[in-house]
Amino acid sequence: MLSLTVHGLVRATEIELGRDADTGGQVSYVIDQTRALAQHPDVSRVDVVTRLIRDKRVDESYSQPFEPICEGAQIVRIPFGPRRYLRKENLWPHLDSLIDQLTRYVRMQERTPDLIHGHYADAGYVGARLSKLLGVPFVFTGHSLGRVKKLRLESRGEANEQTYQFSARIEAEERALETAALVIASTNQEVREQYELYDHYQPDRMEVIPPGVDLSRFSPPEPSWKRPGIADELDRFLTDPSKPMVLALARADERKNFEGLIRAFGETEGLRDIANLIIIAGNRDDINEMSPGPRRVLTQILTLIDRYDLYGSAAFPKHHESTDVPELYRLAAQSKGVFVNPALTEPFGLTLLEAAATGLPLVATNDGGPQDIIDTCQNGLLVDAFDSAAVGRAIRDALGDEEQWRRWSESGLEGVHAAYAWESHATHYLKEVTKVVRGTRPAPVFRRRTKLAGMDRLIVTDLDDTLTGDDEALHALLDRLETAEAQVGFGIATGRTLSEAIELLEDLDVRVPDVLITAAGSQLHYGKHMLPDRSWERQIRYRWDRKEVERVLGAIPGLERVASAETPYRLRYRLDPERSPNIRDIRRRVRREGLRVTTILDHEVYLDVVPVRASPGLAIRFFCFKWNLEPQRLLCAGDSGNDWDMLSGDTLGVVVSNHTPELERLRGRSRVYFAKSPHAWGILEGIDWYDFLGEIRIPAEEPE
Repeated sequence: MLSLTVHGLVRATEIELGRDADTGGQVSYVIDQTRALAQHPDVSRVDVVTRLIRDKRVDESYSQPFEPICEGAQIVRIPFGPRRYLRKENLWPHLDSLIDQLTRYVRMQERTPDLIHGHYADAGYVGARLSKLLGVPFVFTGHSLGRVKKLRLESRGEANEQTYQFSARIEAEERALETAALVIASTNQEVREQYELYDHYQPDRMEVIPPGVDLSRFSPPEPSWKRPGIADELDRFLTDPSKPMVLALARADERKNFEGLIRAFGETEGLRDIANLIIIAGNRDDINEMSPGPRRVLTQILTLIDRYDLYGSAAFPKHHESTDVPELYRLAAQSKGVFVNPALTEPFGLTLLEAAATGLPLVATNDGGPQDIIDTCQNGLLVDAFDSAAVGRAIRDALGDEEQWRRWSESGLEGVHAAYAWESHATHYLKEVTKVVRGTRPAPVFRRRTKLAGMDRLIVTDLDDTLTGDDEALHALLDRLETAEAQVGFGIATGRTLSEAIELLEDLDVRVPDVLITAAGSQLHYGKHMLPDRSWERQIRYRWDRKEVERVLGAIPGLERVASAETPYRLRYRLDPERSPNIRDIRRRVRREGLRVTTILDHEVYLDVVPVRASPGLAIRFFCFKWNLEPQRLLCAGDSGNDWDMLSGDTLGVVVSNHTPELERLRGRSRVYFAKSPHAWGILEGIDWYDFLGEIRIPAEEPE
């Protein structure tokens, strides 16, 4: 199986949790889940796919293409986008490149994976596209959801689209939910209150499987246990280190609400007299050199410690190692302290399980995963994280009753071992995914002896207004291809039906292309006899319910069926601009009805509805995968928004000058050339720009 976790700093050991907002509990979750799955007899191999990074600011280990995790599991790092480390919000323009690179990686393996699991929205986008291309079941775990975060930030007036890229993130999540055969959630609250916000909310395809905790790392202090080195680091801050510890451990993120915890500790009468506050908020050298988010949080922590004069009662160390984390929990447990998670919302709360596994009672936010954890383990209190007075009272109550502390400590240990072991997670996980894997047929990986197998590059162009529109330019292009020394293939991708496309080509005196993609990517034919690709037809048949599509679209006002343009796997509608909803509302309606389809707007006039695994870009990539053609040896030309997905990624794109406005979003991408000439003249211009009939010039990525 492929487990995709695209952003952050991912490695098998010494995970840098809290180094930045992108390197959090998700990284631990994926690595620990992978170890558990790899140890199961039903799993032969797990590849964790992430981004290869070459940046002096991060450790060299992140530049290694492969890293073993355990027997049967490895990290595979694939380069895409700039070499340098990027925060997750800046990765969106580069994800199509990862899809093409990952397709190439799969093509080189002995077998196609049985399952793809995407973690978070970015990997959800990649995994959904790859699933459609390979015909492999897709599993999605959101971890943190864009709609939830957007609502929370809007309530504070901070939902900045440019900063957080909510539109891209939420659309990726919708596509992931649309494609997923199974959605794995960590808590019931996540299913009920978070995924419910999405158009493609299908609770029958969601399964709650809580993550586990590494019980070999997190355990109570043994009688022979010795105080670790991190204890000396804490003692430097404290007047009386023997007091019970109020421990909080998270990355420096405003959502983690260190501010509320410090206010609670500073304002609750008598609390500083009976306890010490310990804040572990990642690692830092110079706060002024950190990114804005962590810088604000860390500065606020220091300011509040000063405001409440917590010197001698609060420890806030600059550095810790990943090996210190279990020891910090043990220190707190030995001191008869408490672990506090004051986050404004907590999707799950892995640190709560780690603390419970060491015998440390909990005080945690009542928003999210902690509800399930404390309900299962009966080892602490839930509080309203927005009410600092309530947080302070809960901490004081947790520390003030020794008998209750002992009961919570023992109950937490029992609950974690019974319900939150990674072994039981893996067993439950495999039971569910086996249901969706059984009976699937991945895309074929073979080549036959035909002209197609002999070509070493391919030009695919949109038909109307790209290839056509200027007869002189059209025949200049065809003459150029005929006299080319390279083994170049010629292909067309169009929204027209097969018969319409062939009729137009005959009228224009254009030979039948080597590859013809018609009906908005729902038909794929080869050669002068136009032989259909039956494997593509089998693949896109997945979840296609034509009658249900007709019913749902037929109830939307302003959509007129175009029967002459229909095929078994494509319905076409003409939009009445005065009566029909906009395309976004149509897609929302379709998703809420549970349809798994791809909707393509053609020149703002026609709406094509095809199976979820069909589109021009997916058909092209299926062809490349099947016939072993590298994406950089594929030149795609188009003029409108329905050409978007074939112009994205690692293919060499050409946008002719007579293009529609929606393609302007591609301007600036290194592998998309905006021609100065229209129609086929623009294609010729692009061929020269890339030297596509010669050595093929691959543009460099954006500057470092």
